[in-house]
Amino acid sequence: MPELPEVEAYRRLAERALGRPISSVVLGDPRFLRGPTSPRRLRHILRGASFDVARRRGKLLVLDLGGTPPSTGHRLGIRFGMTGSLLVDGSSGDEELIYSSRRVEKRWERFAVHFADGGSLVVHDPRLLGGVSLDPDEELLGPDATTLTLAQLRGALDTSAAPLKARLMDQARLAGVGNLLADEILWRASLSPQRRAGSLTPAETRRLHRHIRVTLDELSARGGSHLGDLMPARQPGGRCPRDGAALVRSTVGGRTSWWCPRHQG
Repeated sequence: MPELPEVEAYRRLAERALGRPISSVVLGDPRFLRGPTSPRRLRHILRGASFDVARRRGKLLVLDLGGTPPSTGHRLGIRFGMTGSLLVDGSSGDEELIYSSRRVEKRWERFAVHFADGGSLVVHDPRLLGGVSLDPDEELLGPDATTLTLAQLRGALDTSAAPLKARLMDQARLAGVGNLLADEILWRASLSPQRRAGSLTPAETRRLHRHIRVTLDELSARGGSHLGDLMPARQPGGRCPRDGAALVRSTVGGRTSWWCPRHQG
């Protein structure tokens, strides 16, 4: 399940693809192309160009195009959904991807660019939940979770009556936090995922802000969003690693959530 740490790993991997002229573009499934751009136009823009910069905003990977017209000024956006992964020259940027197969099969290659030097950049997605787009609207996303300020967090929570976890996962409010990260952050911050987002006190908001930043730093260093302290207990019969209480499984914001009823208030 690619969340911010995984997509950041993909961004670093994509840096290996920079400055390499694109010789061909393969769209394995037309449904993987999102937005108004046609497959023909996408190929027209990409062929002969090269990727100049690899950037990330939340869970969106953005590859800025260089070269001459018609590619100049365009950007390729890649979203990985729940099961997508990136390969550059056959190498993957993640060690493990929860809820996705580790098999590499040709039928799951949804999008690929081949470089003049013989290498490639491939998006592999068994469940077809991700997608590529030309010139994605990055302003539809909220601030990136790694650079989130306390003021921006206050703005994201505001006076909302939505569940706290749902608000943290709203990419228009805060970009990069997915299901696993949200559970880990809220568990560390001692806050219930079901709590109204707008009900946090100033002290609780500051605590949440601190844990967002620390959790992202730690899990990125460990190697992924699936390597949190809560993760091994997120299963039937699981107990809180902090106080030993039986974890509660509930649905919050349409996603399965695991949390401790003893210390998460």
